[in-house]
Amino acid sequence: MDATAQSLTEPRSVRSLIPARMDRLPWTRFHWMVVIGLGVSWILDGLEIQLVANVGSILTKDESGLGISNTEVGLLASVYLIGQVVGALVFGRMTDRLGRRRLFIMTLAIYLIGSGLAGVSWDLYSFLVFRFIAGMGIGGEYTAINSAIDELIPAHYRGRVDIAVNGTYWGGALLGSLGALVLLDPDLVPIFWGWRICFFIGPILGLVIIYIRRHIPESPRWQLTHGHTEQAEATVDGIEETVRGHGVELPPVDETKAIEVVGEKSIPLTQVARVMFREYPRRAVLGATMMITQSFLYNAIFFSYALVLNNFFDVPDERVPLYFIPFAIGNLAGPLLLGHLFDTWGRRRMILLTYGLASVVLALAAVLFSAGVLTAATQTLLWCICFFFASAGASSAYLTVSEIFPIELRGQAIAFFFCIAQAAGAVAAIVYASLVGDGTERGPLTAGYFVGAAFMLTGGLVAWFIGINAERQSLEDIAEPVTSVKRRGATRMEGPNPLAGT
Repeated sequence: MDATAQSLTEPRSVRSLIPARMDRLPWTRFHWMVVIGLGVSWILDGLEIQLVANVGSILTKDESGLGISNTEVGLLASVYLIGQVVGALVFGRMTDRLGRRRLFIMTLAIYLIGSGLAGVSWDLYSFLVFRFIAGMGIGGEYTAINSAIDELIPAHYRGRVDIAVNGTYWGGALLGSLGALVLLDPDLVPIFWGWRICFFIGPILGLVIIYIRRHIPESPRWQLTHGHTEQAEATVDGIEETVRGHGVELPPVDETKAIEVVGEKSIPLTQVARVMFREYPRRAVLGATMMITQSFLYNAIFFSYALVLNNFFDVPDERVPLYFIPFAIGNLAGPLLLGHLFDTWGRRRMILLTYGLASVVLALAAVLFSAGVLTAATQTLLWCICFFFASAGASSAYLTVSEIFPIELRGQAIAFFFCIAQAAGAVAAIVYASLVGDGTERGPLTAGYFVGAAFMLTGGLVAWFIGINAERQSLEDIAEPVTSVKRRGATRMEGPNPLAGT
């Protein structure tokens, strides 16, 4: 093949200011639409988890129409989590190949179908299938939504938005708990219908949100790096036109911020693995450590708190949800109130602070729990304080893994670290439930609390020493695109992190 023919077949490089144009946008109603339309995913997940936790005992009654055993109730939760893992892995790859918009429409539709059908389940096996489908939808949502939010939100606001959105999981959990207080009260709603109606809450909310999502554009960053240059330019032109239509005057774009890429339709899995683990080994360690430690702590406490209240503080089953409400409020308030500090004080400082303070409060709670001086109310208060900080830290873990790898493999990176976090959380849930025992010995659970505190402190310290100062940085500055001309055809070893330090 001669040089002329070869030049016609090789992809053409494109110099673009699209990332800089997106990052220089001020906050407008367009960004509120993105947050509302995409951020509902975590509300739906929190709602699903809490509903199953609340309806579990109801499903064991013959009047429910199912009459399943306690073991089978636990199986429902496990199947939902397995569905999340499968959905994250499958749709994480697809969102990097096919685009963010296609996937955040598809995964929400899958969730709507799965959760809605769960409300009409006729036996255990149909229920398990529908819960698996709903879990797949939510798992896919995690990958597509985190990717889209990071790529559509300006760098100046990315941290606080991502952290606040991830924290809204607890808004969904709170909604599920409050809804269950009414719908699962047999004096208000018959048992056969009450739990079924619970599973329609998410789909009803989702139907409203899917309408909003139809107006959210594809990520122009994804379009640019996948060879859709003209569509990317048209997308940004449309966004800027919308912003100007709101009376906002846009500043000029810094020409030095231009990037040059050669768009590729898909990145082979072997190259994805090489970039994640060979080019960015420290970032892989950072992401894994943060995700594992926060998931371990959360699942350890969340899946054992009812047992602790029952066995050590004699709180009856019907009153446990009342203690969950302030716990959920504390978890929701942390990301909402502390999120902006991750953009101003910085990622590494705030991760160390939130993980560290959560560790200290949990260790204090362990000491007081062991001494037997706590009541159900004061134990819950300490959990609220601990998870006010831990919730913001946990949300920053999702933010971290979604912004420290190149755009072309962002969805797959989120999926990978999400899955290993789920595995760690599953182990913690089993271990801490066994540590509760029959409520006669406080020693094993006290030791478990100290282990959880040590895990969180480890996560904070790792982030401090090898973390990335990604605050207000363009995604392309944090991790150069795989399709960038600068790195095309070469492997760039990580070396010293240019963004680390003060």
